[in-house]
Amino acid sequence: MIADKTIAFVGAGFMGEALIRGLITSRAAAAEHIIACDPREGQLAALAGRYGVRVAADNAAGVAGADIVILAVKPQALPASVKELGRRLGRRKLVISIAAGVSVATLESLAPGGARIVRAMPNIAATIGAAVTALCAGSGARDDDIMVARRIFDAVGETAVVEEKLMDAVTGLSGSGPAFVFLFLEALIDAGVRAGLSRETAEQLAGQTLLGAAKMARETGESPTSLRHRVTSPGGTTIAGLFALERRAAELGS
Repeated sequence: MIADKTIAFVGAGFMGEALIRGLITSRAAAAEHIIACDPREGQLAALAGRYGVRVAADNAAGVAGADIVILAVKPQALPASVKELGRRLGRRKLVISIAAGVSVATLESLAPGGARIVRAMPNIAATIGAAVTALCAGSGARDDDIMVARRIFDAVGETAVVEEKLMDAVTGLSGSGPAFVFLFLEALIDAGVRAGLSRETAEQLAGQTLLGAAKMARETGESPTSLRHRVTSPGGTTIAGLFALERRAAELGS
């Protein structure tokens, strides 16, 4: 579906590179069909060397022959980038934005009339091919544009299609969610060290515990509540720990 398409990345930083790597390693797109656009010459040289992609320091030149344009710049830089490209983002190209918090309405107000826009919200796990990305279509998007976008982001994990009004919820849940998980992971490790484990062992145990628990929830289809009950034996250590946690939360909330 996208193997014969030319994809231009406007912005080739952390997330842009993750998508480029995912597309190439999954063989969803060939390196010669990918153009990385970025003002940093060092970054372009590094991308060309690592992945064999084409590069361009000038955005307009980079997107000229592209079928798909992925806007991977920071939200504050997006308006200037879209205005710079202007008519080059016309109906012949699919435009995908990964800028957090920038609505479809805002994107459509900046782009030429009738532009085919899809808004995407991936998360940091795209760097290891384990992201989840939510997608929503703009008013000018064609029926198959979402399918094309899904194929691109499936290269770095999983995708879900949601309504535009739910994208802020997505940003809070899966976009910011990893930070909360990392904080909990850090707390588990520190608790293990405090109890006498070496940090290396605590990191191994805590990391695999979170990974295993998440995998169990996904693969069994059971609710988190049901799974928690399976671990919580009457009068056991788990219920004692949960009770202490809930009591402390109540104390802090009072």
